[in-house]
Amino acid sequence: MSTLTATHSSAPAPVQKARPPYKVTGRRVLRSEWAKLWSLRSTWITLGLGLVFLIAFGVISAAHYKSQLNSGQPLRPDDAGATALSLSLFGTNFAQLALGVLGVLVTAGEYSTGMIRSTLAAVPRRLPVLWSKAAVFGLVALAVATLGVFVAFPIAGGIVSGTRAALSLSDSGVVRSLLGAGLYLGLVGVIGTALGALLRSVAGGIAVLVGALMLVPGLISLLPTSWQGNISPYLPSNAGESMFALHHDATTLSPTAGLLVFLCWTALALAGAAYRLVRTDA
Repeated sequence: MSTLTATHSSAPAPVQKARPPYKVTGRRVLRSEWAKLWSLRSTWITLGLGLVFLIAFGVISAAHYKSQLNSGQPLRPDDAGATALSLSLFGTNFAQLALGVLGVLVTAGEYSTGMIRSTLAAVPRRLPVLWSKAAVFGLVALAVATLGVFVAFPIAGGIVSGTRAALSLSDSGVVRSLLGAGLYLGLVGVIGTALGALLRSVAGGIAVLVGALMLVPGLISLLPTSWQGNISPYLPSNAGESMFALHHDATTLSPTAGLLVFLCWTALALAGAAYRLVRTDA
């Protein structure tokens, strides 16, 4: 008896298309950092505080100046040469803390939660992460600050109209000063981002930021007068203030020089952050 063996030909397996390799591009990293920034509640709160500081303190400063004039009391030495511009920008000192601190949180916050490991695993080259964080937050801080100063100035100008401090947008140097104030605060946000990546500590980054912007100028005032003139104009805060000051003298930098000096401080902070990011593990 013969046995017939039937041979069944197996059907060919369906060919699956190979999934295209995932490419890390600058645009995708920027979109990722943009999404992460706005997903945090602290972003909305701190940006709101920065905007409130700019507008509220500028209006309060102008109202206080006007009340001094109406009461007939002698003006304080700091208010003797005040203008609508300087009064409206009074809140800059407070807004720089809010924006700078948020910049620190943007980078150092990921180190404190451990999320930075996932970020660097997705972007192995590392440096695009730093550039994207700095660019995204810097532009956001610039937009918020510019909005704040252009809202504060007309209100403060209306309060002090009819006084010797009165100014309008059409006066020489006013628009340049307002844009300079917005740019200064945007760069403060970038410096905060760099300090957070450099120190990898929220407390440490905030401490260095506050010290550089507010404490060091006070310490420099303890030096001999001849030294102060050579050092003080080049400090980050003083160079930044010259970017939006309406009038300048021999002891201050011009707006262009102040911008260049402050850009150098910003580049130095970013260079330090980039070096540590590349050379050390997260």
